[in-house]
Amino acid sequence: MMIVRLVLVLTCGLGAVGLQAEDWPQWMGKKRNNQLDSTGLVESFSKEQLPPVWKADIGGGYAGPAAADGRVFVTDYVTKNDVTVANFERKEFSGIERVLCFDAASGKPIWKHEYPVNYTVSYPAGPRCTPTVDAGLVYTLGTEGNLFCFAVDSGTIIWSRNLTKDFGTKTALWGYASHPLIDGNKLICVVGGKGSHMVAFNKLTGEEIWRQGTSTEQGYVPPTIVEGGGTRQLIAGRPDAIASLNPETGEEYWSIPYEASNGSIIMSPMKIVVEGVDYLFIGGYDKKNVMMRMNPSEPKVEILWQDENRLGLSPVNVQPIVIGDIMYGFDGGGQLRAFRIPSGERLWETSQPLGERPLGTGTAFIVQLDESNRVLMFSEQGDLIIAKLTPEGFSEIDRAKVIAPTGLAFGRKVVWSAPAYADGRMYVRNDREIRCVNLIAN
Repeated sequence: MMIVRLVLVLTCGLGAVGLQAEDWPQWMGKKRNNQLDSTGLVESFSKEQLPPVWKADIGGGYAGPAAADGRVFVTDYVTKNDVTVANFERKEFSGIERVLCFDAASGKPIWKHEYPVNYTVSYPAGPRCTPTVDAGLVYTLGTEGNLFCFAVDSGTIIWSRNLTKDFGTKTALWGYASHPLIDGNKLICVVGGKGSHMVAFNKLTGEEIWRQGTSTEQGYVPPTIVEGGGTRQLIAGRPDAIASLNPETGEEYWSIPYEASNGSIIMSPMKIVVEGVDYLFIGGYDKKNVMMRMNPSEPKVEILWQDENRLGLSPVNVQPIVIGDIMYGFDGGGQLRAFRIPSGERLWETSQPLGERPLGTGTAFIVQLDESNRVLMFSEQGDLIIAKLTPEGFSEIDRAKVIAPTGLAFGRKVVWSAPAYADGRMYVRNDREIRCVNLIAN
């Protein structure tokens, strides 16, 4: 506790970098909603490639960076052996996972922590989960379930857990990919095992507060808290069900059956309000999705439609966004789609952001600007795209190359890592380096 207090004192003195005092401290940003204040940001690019303000060498991984407290945090995996692992296949090999901390302004390394770990997963390039920064502490979750809490300033380990050993479970096929959630004094994680699909830890000590649920596998859905029926509800997406829990106790409010193809349920559940009515949507591979109406007076839901091939969309590895009563996102087939809430009526689809033809599991990470219809898209080809999304269609304003795609998926080069946007800068990584680019208009 003395270390924690010291961390809090030291971090209070950290200054903001650049022109915008905005952090990106976790998956999908400060509020986990993929929204960004665009004040002062460029509206078009002067060159076809954005030069880096700084760059630094790193190893493999899908984990996006977090940017907070004047620092950038990212995790990677370093191995001497090049092992080819096909999708749906597991092979065991050894390497080192690392947690790296850089100065956000200069890219100068501040600290790192590394630990050996054997991988037994498909797509073994490296960690999946974005670090989470909160009150002078940073939390990381590795591919095989190594959970750490570090002091932001020094990298001192405050506490750690090994999820597979501590809860007697096995890593999911594609590894631990559910980004942990801070809620009050709790760090809530998808864990797995009998009676411990989801576990809440004391965020300062790592001690267990509650555990809940048993599932066929962990799945990959980040814990998400929404308001509905006058109640705070923790939505748990599992390969066999969607459930609502009391975030304080883990008590289940409701659950509905959900049959995830190959255990692949990934996106964060989304609450959408349309004309004063609360809806809840979640989907995943392959052609799996469900739209629910939330009860206005108690924690219950009504299924409006589910797994309808001609309705909505089925996200795989990228989060949709909602503007008004329209959801925009990439379907598993690689097309950007728009559909109306709650009917699921598809308004249009296009492969334009990623190329002339749809790419299977094609990926572009979408961030909404100022609650408007303008967005930033970071594509799997390493391009940053400025665009507009409207009920009438997709309109590209400009694009520029940011970083090279270095990963391999379905026979093509990709970069499947969500960027962080903070202080007018973009922080992005591939399997070789992390880059910082300036997005402030001159």
